[in-house]
Amino acid sequence: MQGMHYEGTIIRPPSEAFSILLQVTVGCSHNKCTFCGTYKDKRFRIKDNETILQDIKFASKYMRNQDRVFLMDGDPLIIPQKRLIWILDKINEYLPWVRRIGIYANAKSIKMKSLEDLIELRKRKLGIIYMGVESGDDVVLKRVRKGVSSKTILEMGKKVMDAGIKLSVTVLLGIGGRERSLIHARKTGELLTEMDPDYVGALTLMLIPGTPLHDDYVHGRFELPSQEKLLIELREMIYYTNLSKGLFFSNHASNYLPLKISYPEGKEEALRVIDKALQGEIPLRPEWMRAL
Repeated sequence: MQGMHYEGTIIRPPSEAFSILLQVTVGCSHNKCTFCGTYKDKRFRIKDNETILQDIKFASKYMRNQDRVFLMDGDPLIIPQKRLIWILDKINEYLPWVRRIGIYANAKSIKMKSLEDLIELRKRKLGIIYMGVESGDDVVLKRVRKGVSSKTILEMGKKVMDAGIKLSVTVLLGIGGRERSLIHARKTGELLTEMDPDYVGALTLMLIPGTPLHDDYVHGRFELPSQEKLLIELREMIYYTNLSKGLFFSNHASNYLPLKISYPEGKEEALRVIDKALQGEIPLRPEWMRAL
C-alpha cells in the first residue's frame, strides 16, 4: 500500500506534532533567506492534484484519529486561490472529522490573497497561519534577504487576523548579530505589540553549514551573540512586547531558557525568571541538547 508522498526533509511547527501532514508544495517559493537551509535541496513546485488527492484518500483510511491537518512545505498559501480551495474542499469531503487546517505562509503569499480570499479559506476550516517574522528591524530583514519590510509583515499579519484566522509568528533571537542585538530585540517587540498575534514563538538562531549566514560567520562578517547576550536580547524583546491576550513561547529546542508566557499577566514573572537565569540561579539548556 502506497503511503503519503513525502519528498525531502519534512518540517512542521511543534504545535502540529499530532496533525495529518499533507505536503501540497515542495520547497519554498522565496528560498533566499540567508539563515535557512531547510529547502536548499528542493526546487519549488506545487504538487499535482492527483498526488494530493491520493494522500488525502490515504489519510481518510489510516489517519481517522487525527482531527487536524497541516499543509506543507514552506508557504502553500502561494497556491492560486482556486486550487487551494479545491484542496481544502477535498480535505473536508474525505476527512469530515477534521476540525482545523493549518498552513505555513510568508508575507509575500499573504499579500497575494485579498481579505475576501482569506475569509473564503477560513470558511473551509483554515484556522491558523504560521508566519515567519524573524525581526522587526528593517536593517536585519534586508541583511538576511527576507524580501519584505517590517511594515509589510505587520500589515499582512493584521490581514490574517482581520479574516478571523489565528496567527502564529516566529521570531529569531541572535539574527541581528552582536552589533544589532538590542535594536533587533526592541524593534521586534514593538512590531509584535502592534501586530498583536495569537502566538509568538521565539527561536534561537542556529548556524547551518552551507547557508550564506554560516559563511559570513566563518569569515568573521557575522558575530553570534554570546549565551548571556542572547538572554539579554530575549529579555529586551519580552520587555517591549505587549500582547492583549497572546502566548509567547521560547520553548523551542534551539533555546537556552524555555519559557511560556501568557500575556499580559505573565510578562513580569517571565522577566524575573530571565533575571534569575542571568544571575546563574536557573540552569540553561546545555549546548548538546539544543536542536532545530
